[in-house]
Amino acid sequence: MQLDSNVQQCVEACLRCYSRCLSTAMLHCLEAGGKHTEPAHFRLMMSCAEICQAAAYFMLIGSSHHPHLCRECAEICLECADDCERIGDMADCVDSCRQCAESCRQMAA
Repeated sequence: MQLDSNVQQCVEACLRCYSRCLSTAMLHCLEAGGKHTEPAHFRLMMSCAEICQAAAYFMLIGSSHHPHLCRECAEICLECADDCERIGDMADCVDSCRQCAESCRQMAA
């Protein structure tokens, strides 16, 4: 069985965002320190990575609950993008979060 192209696109956006948030947090933020490792910011990045992974999983298994997760994923991704933008020096993370948020918002509709 093939995934609908919109679902496939959203899964890919979620997995990209998961990968970007996790690697940015672990390989950039931990090294940079300061604002990059503020507990609230770091928790948000980890939350974003996890909700993206979970949303992708729910879409991949065809769960009828995926719209709920996608709605929450979009909200967390936007919050993460704004916070990464506030701190600065994380443009790739900001872009991945915003793209994922848009794709998930459409999936949740």
